[in-house]
Amino acid sequence: MKTSIASIVFITALAAAIPAQSAEQLGKVTFPTSCDPAVQQQFERGVAMLHSFWTGAAEKTFREVVDRDPSCVIARWGYASILMSNPLAGQGASPKGAALAQTAIEQGRQIGAKTQRERDYLEAVAAYYEDFANRPERARQSARAKAYEALAARYPDDDEAQIFAALYIAGTQSQADQTFASYRKAAAILETQFSKHPDHPGVAHYLIHSYDAPPLAQQGLTAARRYATIAPSAPHALHMPSHVFTRVGAWADSAATNQRSADAAKRDNDPDAQMHAMDYMVYSYLQLARDGDARRTMEEAAQVTGFRVQAGPYAFAAIPARFAIERGDWSAAMKLEPIVTKFPFIDALTHYARALGAARSGDAASAEKEVQKLASLRDNLIAAKNTYWANEVEVNRLGAAAWTALTQGKNDEALRLMRSAADIEDKSEKHIVTPGRLAPARELLADMLLELKQPALALKEYEASQVREPNRFRGFYGAAMAAEASGNRQKASDNFAKLIAMTKDADSGREELRRAKAYVAVR
Repeated sequence: MKTSIASIVFITALAAAIPAQSAEQLGKVTFPTSCDPAVQQQFERGVAMLHSFWTGAAEKTFREVVDRDPSCVIARWGYASILMSNPLAGQGASPKGAALAQTAIEQGRQIGAKTQRERDYLEAVAAYYEDFANRPERARQSARAKAYEALAARYPDDDEAQIFAALYIAGTQSQADQTFASYRKAAAILETQFSKHPDHPGVAHYLIHSYDAPPLAQQGLTAARRYATIAPSAPHALHMPSHVFTRVGAWADSAATNQRSADAAKRDNDPDAQMHAMDYMVYSYLQLARDGDARRTMEEAAQVTGFRVQAGPYAFAAIPARFAIERGDWSAAMKLEPIVTKFPFIDALTHYARALGAARSGDAASAEKEVQKLASLRDNLIAAKNTYWANEVEVNRLGAAAWTALTQGKNDEALRLMRSAADIEDKSEKHIVTPGRLAPARELLADMLLELKQPALALKEYEASQVREPNRFRGFYGAAMAAEASGNRQKASDNFAKLIAMTKDADSGREELRRAKAYVAVR
């Protein structure tokens, strides 16, 4: 397929550490159309934004293309595409967005595209919106993926069709599928495209998503280190590398790229994207024992308002809970103020933190009240047929109940509940709305075993947790303490040394670091 004369290159490579320049940099996209050549450059700019999930800017761009060339049907495809929101988040289009998209699709059908390819693109996106009100998001995702796979098969030389097909295949990945079949299938398509189009924003972006799983994450580092240099003008492009950085425990890289993303989102008046980046920042800072930076970010996040999707409220609840739990400040955790949102799984974050804080402070009665609240929120999610988040809240309930039982002296019950929580959590993956669970359940199981003076078993669980959640501060420290208590001084020294190296820029006086340094010095 030949490239139209108006196809353009949007950026040259820019080091991710350098602030975005005044010239817009969105990546290289080539998408031939039958539209007026005068709007071709602007249309491809919109597609570049679409590939980086820059919703507001892309919507505006596609509307402007239609205003300039009302016969440009493919711009209506772009408009309907961006209204699907982040295809990997599972939330999908809003009812209002779906109505706008359906109107655009019908207008496009009535006008009639000038080429069969453009008509086929319009019908591919229409597959997602068909019977929108009566189908769950999972069914819409499946229909979309099948439609785009068919589009890609019909136009094998159309690289954009291949790239979008890979995205929507990845969008069907279930968190419960530990083979990561959809991610692997998408990655195979995208790797071929990456070799052809190293400056394409969508290819690098979707590769990161396709490798956003513990056994695949190392394969995503090339795309992660590339994407922010491809499209530094898009806030989401600055954030996305941290999905892989978090998976491999590259905390300084994650904190740095999310600072740039949060700043860009703030300038773009996108509070949800800003908060999403800040949640990742806080999580990273806490692993590095940069508690001052984490506190500064938390205090700034507490002032952000105007959320439109789940990412903002999630981060608003998660950030203070993380700050308390990761630092073992159980008194602060139990004093967190409950919040009420339209998302029960978000409300559960604060109640979970309060439960752990109360139980680990010895207040079983208060912890039990929080456990009951978690059960109620879980039931609400079950009633709403939100299986994934019901499962996540149930893991939290089990973990909170386990530590409550331990406080009550019911050691066997505590271990049974905590092991059940860890086993259930291991069968599912974290959602992309979060950098990680507030406290990995298997790590909490290890903490409990260590407290019950079973260090050998605790060490085994810490090491198992580290496979899925590498380079965590509490994981290194707990493994070191368990190894020392088990008589394995070399393994204790190794874990303490890793902790010290990871936190070389720490700005906190954590007692754990003092102990680690003292131990290694003696060794």
